[in-house]
Amino acid sequence: MAISKTTALKQILKRCSSMGRRQHENHTDVPKGHFAVYVGHNRRRHVIPISYLDHPKFQDLLRRAEEEFGFEHEMGLTIPCDEVLFIALISMLN
Repeated sequence: MAISKTTALKQILKRCSSMGRRQHENHTDVPKGHFAVYVGHNRRRHVIPISYLDHPKFQDLLRRAEEEFGFEHEMGLTIPCDEVLFIALISMLN
């Protein structure tokens, strides 16, 4: 039985986010209903709303993150995207 796309994306987020918490326990500034991602060449940290998970363009980024990094990377959820493009995307989603 296939799981829904949203469920699969939430599982990806949960796995990556829990890895990030183990690596960066000092980051306690993530408000409820948000999560941290790391973007760009310098892996700059951004805290964004969980509601972005429902947006198709953000779901594409999550799939790319899974394909490129899998679940074996040192930071939390790392998005393989230029930071300028990521900021433009999240600005559009706001």
